[in-house]
Amino acid sequence: MKELSLRYGTNPNQVPARVYMQDGRDLPITVLGGSPGYINLLDAFNAWQVVRELKQTIGQPAAASFKHVSPSGAAVAVPLSEILKKIYFVDDMELSPLATAYARARGVDRMSSFGDFIALSDPVDVPTAKLIGREVSDGVIAPKYEPEALEILKKKKQGKYAIIQIEAAYEPQLTETRQVFGVSLEQRRNERPVTRDDFANIVTQCKDLPESAVRDMLIAWITLKFTQSNSVCYVVDGQTIGVGAGQQSRVHCARLAGSKADLWRLRQHPAVLALPFKEGIKRPDRDNAVDQFLQPDITDAEKKNWLNIFTHIPDQLADGERRAWLNELDQVVLGSDAFFPFRDSIDRAAKSGVKYVLQPGGSNRDEDVIAACDEYGMTMVFSGLRLFHH
Repeated sequence: MKELSLRYGTNPNQVPARVYMQDGRDLPITVLGGSPGYINLLDAFNAWQVVRELKQTIGQPAAASFKHVSPSGAAVAVPLSEILKKIYFVDDMELSPLATAYARARGVDRMSSFGDFIALSDPVDVPTAKLIGREVSDGVIAPKYEPEALEILKKKKQGKYAIIQIEAAYEPQLTETRQVFGVSLEQRRNERPVTRDDFANIVTQCKDLPESAVRDMLIAWITLKFTQSNSVCYVVDGQTIGVGAGQQSRVHCARLAGSKADLWRLRQHPAVLALPFKEGIKRPDRDNAVDQFLQPDITDAEKKNWLNIFTHIPDQLADGERRAWLNELDQVVLGSDAFFPFRDSIDRAAKSGVKYVLQPGGSNRDEDVIAACDEYGMTMVFSGLRLFHH
């Protein structure tokens, strides 16, 4: 197929719209179900690059959950603990390695992933299709689909679910072009792969960098490469646990990503696992209720609304309980797509269990940032490579 007509562009008033290849080649995608839109394809192509590179680099099945051209979550197929299975709502499901990767990518920030576009590195199997079938999602892109898995997905959204198959061997041209306000811009595509050598320049007093941290730095590096700048992400246990994207200030990225990492950790608290939900409450409503329960500034009026969700109004965590639980989070990787201009991002990261830091370096205040990491006993790597994505 040379081109595909779309319902509209970014907004309904932007018509006509289409997707096509400027070099005259056939499109590298086949639509197997539904009718993907302009924004769906932007998410699909960015997300596919994340999971493709994660699989190529780490060698495990990978998944990404994208919203508005940035990942809500990205992960590889590290087995799940029983607690993570519970908070990701998959403790009652069969999980293949690919399904495990998506459970992680989707589960880490379920509110942001609501209505996501999914990318999967491997052929979609039945356990993964069943998991996708339960979630609110706009579509999926993958290199192949098992016949039974495809039939499961085709039933989603009354047959309107966007199912895209991409040629696994497809490689774009090295030069990419885009138009802004009628002006064409051209650049070399960012095809530079990450390598183990990118983590060789350890600039802190602490030089400890175990293989688990290397794996998580790889995930951070690849995730940031396809996240809207400025961007910062926190990674642990084979998955992102907080992504801050598109902020004008780097410390605001660190705070946003850190707050998401904190919520991920707090969702595992025994008090959250024991919340008294009424029978029949749907997963999205549970997600919203948990998020609200974990907000420290909830009002009494808002608490009264909990009686629609809970059998009774539960007691929230005290500040000391929250802090004690968060202090147990450890071994987290902090990745940044560009240098930290001040130590403030490191100070924020220390509150969310960060032990390892990946950044390009190159700031006039690098020594201040290094000193901050030394104060906290962190290991920091200067990769020397900026990862802006616009």
